[in-house]
Amino acid sequence: MFIAVLIALALLPTTRAAGNEVQTFRFSSTLMGREMPYQVVLPSGYDDHNETLRYPVVYLLHGLSGHFDNWTTKTKLAEYAAQHNYLIVTPEGNDGWYTDSVTVPADRYESYIVKELIPLIDKKFRTLADREHRVIAGLSMGGYGALKFGLKYPEMFTLVGSFSGALNATSFNEKNAGSIGRSVMPIFGPDDSAARKANDIFAIAKGLSPDQIKKAPFIYQSCGTEDFLFSTNREFDLLLITQKIPHEYREHPGAHEWAFWDDQVREFLMLADRRLQRQKP
Repeated sequence: MFIAVLIALALLPTTRAAGNEVQTFRFSSTLMGREMPYQVVLPSGYDDHNETLRYPVVYLLHGLSGHFDNWTTKTKLAEYAAQHNYLIVTPEGNDGWYTDSVTVPADRYESYIVKELIPLIDKKFRTLADREHRVIAGLSMGGYGALKFGLKYPEMFTLVGSFSGALNATSFNEKNAGSIGRSVMPIFGPDDSAARKANDIFAIAKGLSPDQIKKAPFIYQSCGTEDFLFSTNREFDLLLITQKIPHEYREHPGAHEWAFWDDQVREFLMLADRRLQRQKP
C-alpha cells in the first residue's frame, strides 16, 4: 500500500516553490494517439474545500523547441499567479505550431487542445467554463497559436495574447527561415498549400466581416524592438488597426528571449485580471 501511494505521487508531481502550487498531469489523447502532459498553476485557496467557488482559466502556449513546463521553469509564473484568482494551464505543443499536420495524422496540435484539453480542464477542475472566463496567450510559436485560436474560435476566448509572436509562420520555408522553415514544412506542406492559406492569421484577420470583428476576443500583442520578428509584429498591428479589431500593442526594448517573456507574462496576467473582473466567480 505504502509503495503504491509513493508511485501515485511520483506520477503527479507538485511544486511548491515561491508562489502558487504547480501540478503536472498527463492525459490519454484520442486525437494524438498518445499521452499528452500539461501543468496547472492553481489559484491560492483552491484546495480549501469550497466546492461552490469556480475560477477563470488562462492557457499559456510555449514556443518552438520548448515544452509545456517552460512557463513554470523559465519565468516567475507561479509567483505572479499568487496575485491573481484564476487557473493557469500550460499545454504541450512540441514543435507542432498548434496546427493539425498535413503529413503526420497523429500530430493534431490544434484539435487536441480545442476539442480535448480544454473540455478536460473544465471537467477536472472547478472552472467557469464559458468564453467570458477563458483566456489564451503564448510566446513566439505560441503567440501565433494563441492568436490563431482566438481568431478561429472567437466563441471560446474573451482575451488572447501574443508575445514576440511568429505571426507569419505560414510564410516560412527553408529558403527564407532556415531551420525554423524546415520545422513548418511537415505541418503546413509546400508554399502554396491549402493548409498554409487556412492557417494564415493575416488572411484570417483580413477576411473578418464587421459582425465577426464585433465577436472577436480582445487582442494583446507585444514584441521587443531588437527581436527578429519585430517588423512582422508591427505589420500585424497595422492590420488590426486597419480592420478596427480591438487590441493593445506594445513594443519595448528586448530580444527574442526569456527576460522579455517573463516581463510580458506578468503584464498580461494583470491585463487578464482586469478583464476577468467584469464577471467574478
